Amino acid sequence: MYEDKLDGRLGNDFFDAKTTEMRAEQARIMRDLGAHQKANRSYIEEGVQLLELAHRAPVLFESQPAAEKRRLLDFVLSNCTWKGGELAAKYRQPFDVLAVAVASEQQRIGGEMAEMAKNEIWLPR
Repeated sequence: MYEDKLDGRLGNDFFDAKTTEMRAEQARIMRDLGAHQKANRSYIEEGVQLLELAHRAPVLFESQPAAEKRRLLDFVLSNCTWKGGELAAKYRQPFDVLAVAVASEQQRIGGEMAEMAKNEIWLPR
């Protein structure tokens, strides 16, 4: 566009109007980018805090009075059922994702531990 202005194909008024428009658009994009970068950091920080809380949950749960335990269970779980002598818990989001991830990791570690146990020296050959 600048070369067209220099070559005389664009008038000064049109060039100035488009330049102002483009600078306003550039400023808007920079604001949006800043907002996304800030949101991304807070999202990551909140995720880390949530994982730390989940890691400490058993200890925190045991140290709470019954009323607080009930509040925590209501926050984490929904639609629990007791059937055939077993409790089936349905987790609320995002705890459902955490539960699946933990179960998957436990299966992976369990499989690795079982494989390691097969190779222990003390096992019969």
